Amino acid sequence: MTLSEKFSELSGKGEKALVCFFTAGDQPLADLPRIVALLEKSGADAIEIGIPFSDPFGEGPTIQDSSQRALENGASVNKILDAISKCQSSIPLITMGYYNPVLRTGLDAYAQRSKAVGCTGTIISDLIPDEADDWDAASGNAGLETIYLCAPTSTDARIDQVAKRSTGFVYAVSRTGVTGAESAVPPEVKDLVAKVRALTAKPVCVGFGISKPEHVQMVCSVADGAVVGSALVKCLHENWGTPGGEEKVVDLIKTLKAATATA
Repeated sequence: MTLSEKFSELSGKGEKALVCFFTAGDQPLADLPRIVALLEKSGADAIEIGIPFSDPFGEGPTIQDSSQRALENGASVNKILDAISKCQSSIPLITMGYYNPVLRTGLDAYAQRSKAVGCTGTIISDLIPDEADDWDAASGNAGLETIYLCAPTSTDARIDQVAKRSTGFVYAVSRTGVTGAESAVPPEVKDLVAKVRALTAKPVCVGFGISKPEHVQMVCSVADGAVVGSALVKCLHENWGTPGGEEKVVDLIKTLKAATATA
């Protein structure tokens, strides 16, 4: 299922999207298909599978630490894609990471392999649209959707570029700084979403700092979905493999998904 198809399906049900991020390899890679299946069963509408990188400068401590643990566990691009190939998911799977591992793998090789193992799209956090011609060509040839990011500090010209180049959804960053669970979502994100909506009919999802049902509800009142990362990464790290751990992950996702309802 493509992201476009998923957003259309959700719109017909009066729902917004819950997009869940976790770092591949923070838990054993053999467990990755089980994690994906659990998130889907619990209500995730799309899943971002994080590719660990040694310098994840856009991330806060929670995701930075998970990336370091994953690398220490031996996670690599090829091993992660192998694990994704074992998933049996009916929702969009998106790899999310930094340009260096993609470049080292080879743009065409990364794109073609991602599509072959069942990925729908890719987010490369540090790749800006005006330097992305080669990647756009590689991802387009592979049939992958590409998502670009814009922030409250983005110029109108950059937001326009992001809106035109994104093919899955537009990722609106809720605030400046790094990822991480916060106590509140800045109200300025509403202005950013409005700017994007004025330029494109593509779906807009908001991420960074989304960790509570009230955050999801606020974001989904103006956008097409919410991206939850650090809260899920923390929950998995603390509970995966422990008695009752899976139930805690299920409870988190179900509670967040319930907040996406627009009825």
